[in-house]
Amino acid sequence: MAAQAPTEELDKLTGKFPRDKADWSHFPGGLTKNTVKDAAGTNGKATTKAATQGDAADQDSDGSDDEADEGAADAQVEGEGAAKKKKKKNKKKKKKKKKATTQSDPPRVLLSQLFPNDSYPKGEEVEYTGEGNLKRTTDAEVRERERLLMNDDFLRDYRHGAETHRQVRQWAQKWIQPGMGLTEIANGIEDSVRALVGHSGLEEGDAIVAGMGFPTGLNLNDVAAHYSPNAINNKVFGQDDVMKIDIGVHVNGRIVDSAFTMAFDHKYDNLLEAAKAATNTGVKEAGIDARLGEIGGAIQETMESYEIELDGKTYPIKSIRNLNGHTIHHYSIHGDKSVPIVKTEDQTKMEEGDVFAIETFGSTGNGYVRDHCEVSHYALMADAPKVDLRLSSARSLLNTIKKNFGTLPFCRRYLDRIGCDKYLLGLNNLVNTGIVQDYPPLVDKKGSYTAQFEHVSLSKSEL
Repeated sequence: MAAQAPTEELDKLTGKFPRDKADWSHFPGGLTKNTVKDAAGTNGKATTKAATQGDAADQDSDGSDDEADEGAADAQVEGEGAAKKKKKKNKKKKKKKKKATTQSDPPRVLLSQLFPNDSYPKGEEVEYTGEGNLKRTTDAEVRERERLLMNDDFLRDYRHGAETHRQVRQWAQKWIQPGMGLTEIANGIEDSVRALVGHSGLEEGDAIVAGMGFPTGLNLNDVAAHYSPNAINNKVFGQDDVMKIDIGVHVNGRIVDSAFTMAFDHKYDNLLEAAKAATNTGVKEAGIDARLGEIGGAIQETMESYEIELDGKTYPIKSIRNLNGHTIHHYSIHGDKSVPIVKTEDQTKMEEGDVFAIETFGSTGNGYVRDHCEVSHYALMADAPKVDLRLSSARSLLNTIKKNFGTLPFCRRYLDRIGCDKYLLGLNNLVNTGIVQDYPPLVDKKGSYTAQFEHVSLSKSEL
């Protein structure tokens, strides 16, 4: 989910700043991090044999009748025993249903079932290549390292979310085809995420435990970010379209934010390749002590080394200069630091424990986006002002948002899904009072095409 850059930072430049590189490793589903060392009878049945024995000394002429009666009784007992054994043999044992060991299509098998004891994959681990300053010494970073060492849930939840994202993403890339409606695509992705984490989000508070980190972004062509279909949406992913698919998964508020772009016409290959290469450059350049403005310069250099020919005309591919990557905080998709995708003078450093969404956007248009179209994304502000709401619908909706989403972003479809109706007046009132933030779609020049790729990275020294 994209963050917009402050206007005053857009045109500032900086010189090259020498530093040690920090290495990152990749969690599945787009999460990257530094090297991590984790403390990761036969039932037997006793049988007795009964036998009736006569006293030989007392046998007389009547004994033969008694023996005959006893023999008949014994035969009857043996016959009943044999019948019981036969019934036992004929009784079929019910077969226990085996638990699935592979993911279904569409994804519906709980991830915790596929990975018992929370043994979610770590993903690729990459060592630092820089020689200096590998040992962290600042008080803040020592505290951060101790926090991560003592909190196994932090890494477990991120790995859980990352693997969920990876499995849903890989399925979606095969499932999505031209001609599908955007609502069908969004529901398919979101239903799969909720199934894998085991939280449907229909009960009060359930979506806050685990599920969607934010509404699925399905951004066509000149729309770069923040578009998700509202109710009665008839838009279709066409054969000639370029669609950015931005998926957020969270487990206990640890949000994995990763995106990719799809196009079925190969004429767009260079645009997609430019954005993918720029994102990979950002991930390689990122790490402890990396300066954000320098990362932006490296991203821009990679992105703008590409061009594309469309209908006989050649277009330079530009970084969208007012879109950024960003830190991710607990239950908050946009943190306090931004990763530009053009060179700036920002000397802010990445620090140990920072979780960053490294995302880049390439465009054939102006390389600058503006708010446009109907809003779908909203989020409750963590530092929302205390306002005396006069509209009862606004008060009621605010209570619903707090109980069902907290500070996680949501969309109108999510409100519809949990049974809300006639909420637009109240929602607009919450936006106007600053309690809820709206995120309009971000659009470049009409007729242009945009592409996006994104990974989430965790900066860490060795644990």
